[in-house]
Amino acid sequence: MFRGINVVSISVSDLDEARRFYRDLLGLGDPIYDLPDAGWIEFGTGASSGNIAVIKAEDDWQPSTGTTVVLDVADCHASWAELKSRGIRCDDPETFPGYVTFCSFYDPFGNRLQMCSPAPDSRNQAL
Repeated sequence: MFRGINVVSISVSDLDEARRFYRDLLGLGDPIYDLPDAGWIEFGTGASSGNIAVIKAEDDWQPSTGTTVVLDVADCHASWAELKSRGIRCDDPETFPGYVTFCSFYDPFGNRLQMCSPAPDSRNQAL
């Protein structure tokens, strides 16, 4: 029935600041759709589907740290260092040997996102 994820929406209190963060600091590039009058800005993530949209939050909105957008990267440690150098708040990477390396990072509004990459195979850890 389902064939993938089309878009995930993240509420933000300031669309202009969100555009700058997601476009420039995260490096997602120019929006696919930039409709601030409709409260919607959508970015591609480098895949054929699974876009990220930022939408204008309601007045009583609070940042999300529950449901989490997880973005694929080639090397979580290298991407962590790059995001930190851009001034983005990041938690330290965690590795589950043989499975995944991931870390959380946060947009300027406090929404938690994550990135992940394959972890080294646990059989190679002792080498």
